[in-house]
This record gives sequence, structure tokens and C-alpha cells, in this order.
Amino acid sequence: MESYSEVWTLVKEYCKSKVTDTIYSLWLDPLTMISFENNKIVLLTSEFKANIVRTKFMDLLNEAFKETIGFEVEIEIVYENLPTKENKETVRKNLEENFKNYYNHELTFESFIVGPSNDLAHNAARAVAATPGEAYNPLFIYGPPGIGKTHLLKSIAHEIRKNDANTKIAFLSGDDFTNEIVENIQKNSMHAFHNKYRKADILIIDDVQFIAGKTTTQEEFFHTFNALKDDKKQIVISSDRPPKDITLLEERLKSRFESGLMVDIQPPSIETRMAIIKKKAEMLNLYLPDDVVQFIAENIKSNVRQLEGTVKKINALCTISGHEPTVIIAKKATNDIISNEQPIQVTIEKILSEVARSYGVSVDNILSKKRNANISKARQAAMYVIREITNLSMEKIGEEFGGKHHSTVIYGINEIEKDMETYSSVKSTIQSIINNINADNLNF
Repeated sequence: MESYSEVWTLVKEYCKSKVTDTIYSLWLDPLTMISFENNKIVLLTSEFKANIVRTKFMDLLNEAFKETIGFEVEIEIVYENLPTKENKETVRKNLEENFKNYYNHELTFESFIVGPSNDLAHNAARAVAATPGEAYNPLFIYGPPGIGKTHLLKSIAHEIRKNDANTKIAFLSGDDFTNEIVENIQKNSMHAFHNKYRKADILIIDDVQFIAGKTTTQEEFFHTFNALKDDKKQIVISSDRPPKDITLLEERLKSRFESGLMVDIQPPSIETRMAIIKKKAEMLNLYLPDDVVQFIAENIKSNVRQLEGTVKKINALCTISGHEPTVIIAKKATNDIISNEQPIQVTIEKILSEVARSYGVSVDNILSKKRNANISKARQAAMYVIREITNLSMEKIGEEFGGKHHSTVIYGINEIEKDMETYSSVKSTIQSIINNINADNLNF
């Protein structure tokens, strides 16, 4: 068993075999496992059912867990407080506040530069915005960071809102989805969370890969997805990779993501990059000569955000100095992005970022002293990948992790090697991380 969800599935199957279908459907099936830590299980249900489960079914649940995982656990039953009234206007206001945090009036279809690398994704996004819930549902857009996925997602939201100002749009990142769940569990207000997202007309999730490995988040997303799909509401998702390559993402979510239209965005061609540069300069009322445009496009090859940042930096340098844009100024603006001597080398930061994405934790957590199982494994994986890709010694690797002793690094690497031999999923995850980092390096 490689995830808490698998454990919970087997526990429920055990319970189902011991009671009638009616009893199981009424009292046990509605239970949701929201945490499993330090041999303690927390199960969520309604207030009324919580009391019944505590008095009638605790022995069965204890027996089921011991049978499934081989040892006894402590089980706590918690419930959500239901609000007395949660009307449509309240839901709309909650979503509107959420939408404002992500809305950017500059990121529209009109400002999106279309080229061979993104035309299919652009056309699909246009179709979804024109007929939400009908054209492609779900729409899954994937590709490396910084190449326009978020721009397309915000363009869809902008176009739908322009066509119907009353449309309830839920727009958030995978990380924020997780954070809201945690907050609502702490407040015993999961009903408000359900009401907010399962009553939306459009659900747009950016960077969905960050929910991977998070049992409760995936459980909630699964039911939210189903509820919206059943009501023919539009779902749009972005990720840095296709569903099949998101390790620690549950198979039932992978299959649902793959059930609609999946389109990828590749790094833009030089012609598209030049068009993007000119468009960004035009938006700043900045004239860039063709040789400056070509210099930027030839040296920044894969990241649209870097193109935009370079144009803004050139604009600032020219404003401050009073000079017209030249290649010399463009070189100065790109000094921290490109190197004239050799391609950009793989850095520790890139490795940590990729490992964090793959394991569903933050870089700060990897570098912290936290010893949670998933964070410790991510830390060991980062040490292994750094050893594989760089020429750093064990001592130097330890320094990158807050001065850890080289013996700790060796232990961590050995643990990952053992896991790779035992679990094919771990081997696949590590190989995927290394491949993604190498591919990112080659893009430059």
C-alpha cells in the first residue's frame, strides 16, 4: 500500500463485509479519513452520525484498521458544523472574493500570442469560454512553467465573465484548494467549503499537481469534480505535466482528468517569442528595434514570464538612463537570466523546486528540520537527485540542507535507493524528476 487512500479503501471494504448494505451506506460509507499521523486516525462525518458511529461502530473500525495495517490505532470521530443558512448570494460573494485574488484584466485572449506551440490549447480554451460545460469538459492544459497556461486560464475566466457577469467562477491554485480544506476542517465548517465549490458554475484550478500526495485534498477534489461534472458545470485544470506523470496522484483522479480534452503547451518558437516581446513592449508604449527583439528571443527560449520581465527591465533601464533601447541595454537586462559563455547550469534551486512539486511539499519544508514522513522522503529524494546531477560532495550537499553531516546525506541517499528497488512508483518519481530537470536545462 502506497497511500492513505488505499488504506482507507481497504478498511471500508472490510467494514462492508461485516454489516448489511443498508447499515454500511447509512453510517460507514459517508465517513471520510482526513488524517493519519502518529498512529492516530481522524474520521469526518456529520454531527448526528458522529454520535452513532462512536457508540455503535468503533469496535468494527478498530478491528478493520488492525486487520488492514497490522497494528492498533487511535480513532477520533469529528463532525462539521452546518450553517443555519447558506444561500446562493453568500456563495456568489465568497467566490467573487476568491476570483478577485486571481483576476488580471491584462491576461485576456486578445493579449495572448498564438503560435504553433500553443494554438491547440488556445482554440480549446476559446471553445470552453464560448460554451462552458459543453465543448470540452474537463479541459486539462499542461506544460512547463512560465509558458502561458495561467494566461489561458485567466482568459477563459475573463471571457466567461464578460459574456455573463453573474457566472459563479471558482478560480484558485491547487495549493490554495488544500489550504482552504485545512482551514475549514479546523473550523468544523466543511459544509461551507462544499457549498462554495460544488455550487460554482465554473471551476478553474491552476497547478493541480500540488494536490498530489495529499489524501484529504484528493478526496475532496474527487467529490467536488464529480458534483460539478454531474451538474454539467465546466472544469478547467492546468498542470506542469500530463496526469499520467503526476506521481502520488490517485488513479481515480487521473482517469477523470483524462476523460475530457488534454492539450499541451510547448516552449514558443523564435517567431512566437519575437511576437510576444513586441506585444509586451507595445503594452508599455516601448519601441524595441528588431535587433533588440531578436537578441532577447534568441537568448530566452522557454519562459514567457522571463520574456515579459526582460521587456519591463529594459523599459526601466531606458527610463532611468534616458537612452533608447539597444542590444547593449538588452544584454544588461538579461545578465541574471542568460550566460554568454555556457548554457544555464542545473542549480540546487531547480532541483529543490522540482522535488517539491513532485512530492507535494514546499521547498521551505524540504530545507526545514521537520520530520514528517512525506517531508523527510522529499528531503532524501532531493539529496539523491543533487548527487546524481551535480558534482557536489556529500559534505557540500549537507551544507545545502542547513549544515547536515555528510553521514546524514549518505543515509538519506541509501534510503531512496532502497525505496527505488522496492517500489516502482518511487523509481518512476525520481526518474521523472531527473528527466524534467534535464529537459528544463536543455530548453535554454
